[in-house]
Amino acid sequence: MKINGICFSKDGIALAEKIQKLFEETPCPQDQNARLEWHCKSNRNPDRQSPVRPLQHQSLHEWTEAAFADSDVLIFISALGIAVRAIAPFVRDKRSDPAVLVLDEKGTYCIAVLSGHIGGANHFTKILAEQLECIPVITTATDLHGKFAVDVYAKEHDYVLSSMTYAKEVSAALIGGESVGFYTQFPIVGSLPEGVVWSDKLHDENASAGMQPDGITLGIFISPSFSRAYFDHTLWLIPRCLTLGIGCKKGTSAELIEEVAREMLDQNCFYQEAVSAVASIDLKENEPGLLQFCIDKGLPLHVYTAEELQEAEGEFTGSDFVTGITGVDNVCERAAVLDSGNGKLVVKKYVRDGVTCALAITDWTVEFDAS
Repeated sequence: MKINGICFSKDGIALAEKIQKLFEETPCPQDQNARLEWHCKSNRNPDRQSPVRPLQHQSLHEWTEAAFADSDVLIFISALGIAVRAIAPFVRDKRSDPAVLVLDEKGTYCIAVLSGHIGGANHFTKILAEQLECIPVITTATDLHGKFAVDVYAKEHDYVLSSMTYAKEVSAALIGGESVGFYTQFPIVGSLPEGVVWSDKLHDENASAGMQPDGITLGIFISPSFSRAYFDHTLWLIPRCLTLGIGCKKGTSAELIEEVAREMLDQNCFYQEAVSAVASIDLKENEPGLLQFCIDKGLPLHVYTAEELQEAEGEFTGSDFVTGITGVDNVCERAAVLDSGNGKLVVKKYVRDGVTCALAITDWTVEFDAS
């Protein structure tokens, strides 16, 4: 995690130095390796021993553009208007924008300005306000009303939201006192949040009103599969619970691997976002196309020896030809199952143009705070 801060005055420098000291004494709980860097855009340069560096060769616009693209959190010690004008040209999407916080130079208020939920600005504001003993200012509606925030829940539990539009509808419904449906095929630990109600009555796509028998039209469905919607308006929370096992011929391109993997996932109605890792045999550890595919998708590649793959539990699609080449009768299925913790094989070997893919699902539990 990278945190960038900027200040504009003598008092701002002093507050930045105080925050830096607190940061060094109490590392960020989200990331013990988090880095915090400070710059100052002022006629008064900090002391040489100060962690705050003068911003000599960049304008505020240039600094903000670079920091916005390269940071998880931005902290302005300034007037709120300065920060708003500085970040305005670069704001794009709450799913990718960094968290932005503003503190006045006296350290009286700490304000969450941008990406309060997904970016974590609300969370960081509370932490920093507690450390500095200042007043946190948080304006997101679910926080003000004490309601379940589905985007925060998704971030904290590593789910991908299928639709920001439906996420907003869920929040609006809960704030308005309406019930929101919920369904999952995974086991649940804890109690559903207030206003979120269990509903296992499958949405009837032929119903003229598009309404469930219990009257609920908007709901949350936790699943890696989009084969069925349980509500007229369904917000999927997609768990990263799938392992993609891959085997391929030497010299296979990343483009072909991506095409076959996507085809297999689409035909079996699984979200690509549900894949958390790629697994294969150690013979493919340095296969350029496979490595590039993993880089392009931001997925780790886990490899296993033939002996390790042989220990995978289950029934697999064996091949004498594959045994002769690799020393084990199947690579993609065994690798997927082994890497998922001997989970269930949900898609057996899919073959095209020398690429084999399989999919396994790990044991997954949906967790809510006990009440």
